[in-house]
Amino acid sequence: MTPLDRRIREEIGAEGPMRLDRFWNLCLFDPAEGYYTQRDPFGAAGDFVTAPGVSQMFGELVGAWLVAAWRAIGSPSPVVLAEGGPGDGTLIQDVLRTVRRLDPALMRALRPRLVERSDRLAARQIERLAAFDLPVRRVREIRELDAAPTLLVANELLDAVAIRQFEYRDGSWGERFVTVDETGALRFARLPPRDGLPAALTDPRAPPPGEGHVFETSPERDQIVADMATHLASQGGAALLFDYGHLRTGYGDTLQALKAHRAVSPLAECGRVDITSHVDFAQARRVALARGCAGAAMAQGAFLLALGLRERAGVLGAGADEAGREGIVRAARRLAGEAEGEMGALFKALALSPRPLPLPPFAVPGA
Repeated sequence: MTPLDRRIREEIGAEGPMRLDRFWNLCLFDPAEGYYTQRDPFGAAGDFVTAPGVSQMFGELVGAWLVAAWRAIGSPSPVVLAEGGPGDGTLIQDVLRTVRRLDPALMRALRPRLVERSDRLAARQIERLAAFDLPVRRVREIRELDAAPTLLVANELLDAVAIRQFEYRDGSWGERFVTVDETGALRFARLPPRDGLPAALTDPRAPPPGEGHVFETSPERDQIVADMATHLASQGGAALLFDYGHLRTGYGDTLQALKAHRAVSPLAECGRVDITSHVDFAQARRVALARGCAGAAMAQGAFLLALGLRERAGVLGAGADEAGREGIVRAARRLAGEAEGEMGALFKALALSPRPLPLPPFAVPGA
């Protein structure tokens, strides 16, 4: 039992069953025992590998897209380059390396900003970017970004944001809480919603639920997207977000946890496993539109292939030996393939902008 396990049981004993989003935030972001505040989860030695860690090609193509976005918004100078949840700093490092090669004028205009809650991770990210000699600054929230045109990128940010779950049984909706059973183990319990049902479930246009259906909602995730859209609508710019999830709102239980690259119970070893859920990209687009930004979303594989993943892999492979070429091919397939364990179909790319931008591989509509 971890120290956080004990504290969670004590809180449940004192205050009753704990809502899922409260449990989630304690497990991931508790200052003393949270997963992201105390662990280094990235890479083969950690609990998961993200797209930037699979291959430099991911960050290079994202960097090329951001160069095109900067030109499309009029090449403002200065311009903020913000990454939400930069992890170990690999993505923004690859992006900056690509920008430096493709457009020195943009490189001179950049004001990099790291939107990071973890002090430990922020220090690692800043150290990684020191060689670029740019005015890098860390902020904790989107709302703290400079009042300037902004290019914003985020990879696997929204899946780490807490959700609430509602389960339909015997003709009514209940909410999932975390409680303690008679043996002292943590377990899920379906109880009456503490703060009522989300509007999506009371909307008469919603499809009728079936027995056992689960609906997920995330007010915190909605707020992050709203903050992004509000900033872009007032300052100008564009955002590019990657995450796993679905393009249409629907029913489904996507709560999951990982440790050492293997699925585990979200209730196991509180503070020592990664808890995530799938992102509802349709909801993200609705939230952004309400704040003045429209968006377009597509599968990550289609996005990367349209931007030239095959061609970039060919260029890298031309200078490699046979083993190196095979590694590059494997990495490209993992990024864009649709088989089990590959990211191309499960992951989506979402672009946001307050005005129409003719950017490949989709034209981003204005709000």
